[in-house]
Amino acid sequence: MNTFEIKYQGNLRTSSTHLDSGSKISTDAPKDNHGLGEAFSPTDMVCSALASCILTIMAIAVEKNGVNIKDTFAVVKKTMGNNPRRIAKIEIDLTFPNEYDAKTKTILERAAYNCPVHHTLSKNVEKNISFTYLS
Repeated sequence: MNTFEIKYQGNLRTSSTHLDSGSKISTDAPKDNHGLGEAFSPTDMVCSALASCILTIMAIAVEKNGVNIKDTFAVVKKTMGNNPRRIAKIEIDLTFPNEYDAKTKTILERAAYNCPVHHTLSKNVEKNISFTYLS
């Protein structure tokens, strides 16, 4: 089990510390919600966590077949909803630096939809994932 410490810094900012490693993350409220938008917002972190989880789980899924997805990247777009204010939609465009065979693509794409963060998010959050393979 991981443990974190989050401190409110004032001015709608927080600082989170991962107690095992000492790694720190700061958040700032977004400009459209009374903040300065000078760091990831908490909802940005949720979307980033989804993309990071997808990349990690995909790497694990194909590693045993000798496939390395290093330099694969995700572009993430978040759409907020109102009443209540929440994440309404997360769009993730994944770009792979290589072309892969059909079996590897199937493994990668299934893994993307089976990461723990994807399973944790409400079904009310629309999650659109696209895959581009470069050669």
